Amino acid sequence: MRIAIASGKGGAGKTSVTASLVRVWDGPRIAADCDAEAPNLHLFLNPLFRNREVCFLRVPARIAANCSQCGRCRDMCRYGAIARFGKKIVLFPEMCRTICRYKAIAQFASRLTIFTDMCHGCGGCFEVCPEGALEEGRRELGVLSTGLIPGQIPYIMGTTRVGEVMTPPLLRRLLKRLGDMEKDYAGEGEAPVSLLDCPPGVSCPAITVATHSDALLMVVDPTPFGFQDFTLAYEAFKDTGCRLACVINRAGTPGNGDGDEKVRAFCREKNLPLLAELPFGREAAEGYSRGRVLADLSPAWNERFRDLARALRKTFMEQPHA
Repeated sequence: MRIAIASGKGGAGKTSVTASLVRVWDGPRIAADCDAEAPNLHLFLNPLFRNREVCFLRVPARIAANCSQCGRCRDMCRYGAIARFGKKIVLFPEMCRTICRYKAIAQFASRLTIFTDMCHGCGGCFEVCPEGALEEGRRELGVLSTGLIPGQIPYIMGTTRVGEVMTPPLLRRLLKRLGDMEKDYAGEGEAPVSLLDCPPGVSCPAITVATHSDALLMVVDPTPFGFQDFTLAYEAFKDTGCRLACVINRAGTPGNGDGDEKVRAFCREKNLPLLAELPFGREAAEGYSRGRVLADLSPAWNERFRDLARALRKTFMEQPHA
């Protein structure tokens, strides 16, 4: 069972919820930080990393001399990674290109040109090239780090390369590696529950994680902006095949009572399980700022997350999927 903890926006509290669920979960579990563009779950759970794997994407690196300039690779590429330019200076006259030492201005002949950073790694260009003129290269996507957190709990984290614009290929590698960890863990006894800190929002990284998970817990910020993003997240995630539930974070914020009620009403309308309401409080904010797990702040906070963990078990693991 994979449970992804997601949110419609950054700052809703999904990492805090994930860390606390990992802390209080009763039974075998694996913690995974899938927010590869800005991973920070490790700051709360303090894993001891044992392995580090650099991941690469197969891309066309160079066009060989036997290229006939047929353009089939360019025609099939939907991402603009291969293009044709006429014999002209782009944007500026010759002198600007000559004096520029930072390659910001370039001259292109009437030939095909590759922009490897725009490549999505589908491999289609290699398949359609009749001369086999594309030479294979690779682009670094980022790093997968694995280790253990206190209690011998397996941990995996993805970190994208600085400047890399494509997160989903790295996340797919992470999720495949997580599958191997789940199999290894299950071979020793009871199958583990994987708790995934999902990327924020509803863009490709979040959808990638959701479509590889069994259930999704949405952490809701009940402010006006947060509620709007929550409704967008519901619309995006409801068709991923995940079972959905939600939790309100910072419930009871002074002056925002109607925000909590809007979330409750939306959940009733959509028949969406509302499993908990975590209260607004200075204690939680101070604890977060010091890198503390909320479940460790006090017996009351610990019990809140134990109640949430029990509700997740009942909703996602004990009740049949309709």
